[in-house]
Amino acid sequence: MNPTFQPELPGPAAVRVGLVGAGFMGEAHAAAWRSLGVASLTIHDGVPVVAERLAGQFGATTARSLDDLFHASDVVDVCTPTHLHREVVEAAAAAGRPVICEKPLARTVEDGEAMIAACRAAGVPLFVAHVVRYIGEYVAAKQAVEAGRVGRLAVIRLRRESSRPNKAADHWFFDTARSGGVMMDLLVHDYDYARYLAGDVASVWARTVRDTSGAEVDFGFAVLRHVSGAITHIAGGWVYPWPVFRTGFEIAGDAGLIQYESSDGAPVTPYLIGERDGGEAGTGLPDSPVAENPWALELADFVASIQGGGPPRVSAQDGLEAVRIANAVIESSRTGRPVGLVAASAAEGVR
Repeated sequence: MNPTFQPELPGPAAVRVGLVGAGFMGEAHAAAWRSLGVASLTIHDGVPVVAERLAGQFGATTARSLDDLFHASDVVDVCTPTHLHREVVEAAAAAGRPVICEKPLARTVEDGEAMIAACRAAGVPLFVAHVVRYIGEYVAAKQAVEAGRVGRLAVIRLRRESSRPNKAADHWFFDTARSGGVMMDLLVHDYDYARYLAGDVASVWARTVRDTSGAEVDFGFAVLRHVSGAITHIAGGWVYPWPVFRTGFEIAGDAGLIQYESSDGAPVTPYLIGERDGGEAGTGLPDSPVAENPWALELADFVASIQGGGPPRVSAQDGLEAVRIANAVIESSRTGRPVGLVAASAAEGVR
């Protein structure tokens, strides 16, 4: 067993980052790391030319093996296909490196538990990149709920709608055994956010529509019943024309309602300060949706936690519970019956 990891990194500017996986999410993370001004960025991919292309784009270097990457890195960021997360995370943990893993944490609950156990045994932190927790509108809604603005939570409705990913038909993305399909890879964001708002999930019920005749329709709907008594409705899929990607939510309680629709956002929205103390109506206050990069915000949060800044906004256990919900949803959609969940404590105490 390695000794417990002792943070010694004085801010992102001194951090050497090793990025494993140079696909779409690898590119998003590479851009975020560069925006944080990290000391160095080293990239490894199973296809060296892909790693070289991304490295050239961001002024990074490449590593031909995981061992080479570990030697050049203080923190390892895993952006491989979902079914490969476990082997990379376990290798990074064995090398004594803090690990950041792109969502979903794993394809199965068993893999997720094993990853958490490996990091726990090695004494290194494990972080899961559920970026929705860092997106401004979702952050504001969470803050409003915590402040009691909607009262007791009753119903949450979450939507995530996209065009079909521009990948070949035999890509791992479309293989449910490897990616979990739309009900895991796309909607896991919303399972995590629902649990973030309303707490643990007691049971799920789900339906999916998948057309394999060539129409390329993949849509799902899930109902989550929370231990708190709240109900969450989640709908989404890869069913829209290219390049649509939109999200929305409604969060309702006995004292109010919060609504958001990504496609309705204006560049600047004015808010007026109302009359008070007999004075005149106030001036306009601009608010812009052009906020900080959420991937940079989450990665900075993880680095701060590594350096002893307290727990991050999303924990390894949060990532595992999102995987648990996703697999229950997949099972319910297969059988047509509700599936009960019991939150596990296998990773208690692991960040």
